[in-house]
Amino acid sequence: MDAMEATVPVPGARRRASLWRVAGSVILIIGLWLTVVRFSQGLGAVTNLSDQTPWGLWVAFDVMCGVALAAGGFTITALVHLMGQKHLYPMLRSTVLTAFLGYILVSVGLIYDLGKPYNIWHPLIMYNPHSVMFEVAWCVMLYSTVLALEFSPLVFERLGWHKPRKFIHEYTIPLVMAGVLLSTLHQSSLGTVFLVVPGKLYPLWYSPYLPLMFFLSALTVGFAMVIVESYLSSYFLKHSLKKGLIVDLSRFLSMAILVYLAAKFQDLFARGQLGALLEPRLETACFWLEILLLLVPGLLLISARVRLNLNYSFLCALMVVAGVVVNRMNVATVGMFAFTGNLYVPSASEIAVSVFLLTVGVVVFGLAVKYLNIFEVEESETHGEPSALGAGAAT
Repeated sequence: MDAMEATVPVPGARRRASLWRVAGSVILIIGLWLTVVRFSQGLGAVTNLSDQTPWGLWVAFDVMCGVALAAGGFTITALVHLMGQKHLYPMLRSTVLTAFLGYILVSVGLIYDLGKPYNIWHPLIMYNPHSVMFEVAWCVMLYSTVLALEFSPLVFERLGWHKPRKFIHEYTIPLVMAGVLLSTLHQSSLGTVFLVVPGKLYPLWYSPYLPLMFFLSALTVGFAMVIVESYLSSYFLKHSLKKGLIVDLSRFLSMAILVYLAAKFQDLFARGQLGALLEPRLETACFWLEILLLLVPGLLLISARVRLNLNYSFLCALMVVAGVVVNRMNVATVGMFAFTGNLYVPSASEIAVSVFLLTVGVVVFGLAVKYLNIFEVEESETHGEPSALGAGAAT
């Protein structure tokens, strides 16, 4: 029995676990009921969307934030397999799982938001290479396929299917390269979508370099999400957490934050929009909120003392996640208020559906950890060359 299993249960742990289960069950029941209402009565029955604000919480959070928060999949796989950072391999399985679930939930969230969800298959046969959304749709579909292939060795390992696992292992590097390329394309293309609204998106966010900003912010939050996911899963699922890996990721995170913020303020300077930072408007307050949520942890993580403290690193990473979420919400909703004249506030049902999808992801993650060897690699493969992306040693 390892050290984690031998620890004495914390008083009240079972009670807290039961409360979490009850809360999760309530969220799932409400979410299923709202799902029936949405698809039987339409968007108007559960959302505050309008002709002036056709994109709301489900696009801003479920899709745009969801894609960004799943960016850890391509950042960590690229570091491990393309940049030689093999010491990060113990985080690879859980990171690929998180990214895979993230993209599945993004696709499901998009179905909720589409006015005609039964037409979601149209990009498969109706080609429009001049459409940014067409490119995003294909990149998301292809990258979801790549993630499924990257994740499949864990399933094969569970089933004892060694030949399929070995076959996937032989194509690890091409899969990683395809994943990095596809992620780069669609992470940046989400920013390209908003290039078609010059004069409508508030100048603090509108920029010809929006594709670059979206890619840099996704790269930044990718590191942050790996830290947050590793910390929370170690706490709730009781697996060991290697401090050195968090320290290394915190260093990468700090550098990514500072590069992103430098690019953002350089862009504001080049466009002559620094004066907008001082205007007494709602947009200004929301902009400074996202900046502070990124700048504070970026500066704190420069200190080795902060990076060496797991709790501090987690809090800093959590702030970064919040900062990127606020940024995507600002671009998709707040940045349009001045043009539309409509102050959009998501309905309780919209929020409940988003929480429902997030809860589904957490439940599926927990089931995957229970039935697959998601974290066992931390004990068995940290000193050797990994045999496959997410797979254990070949037998």
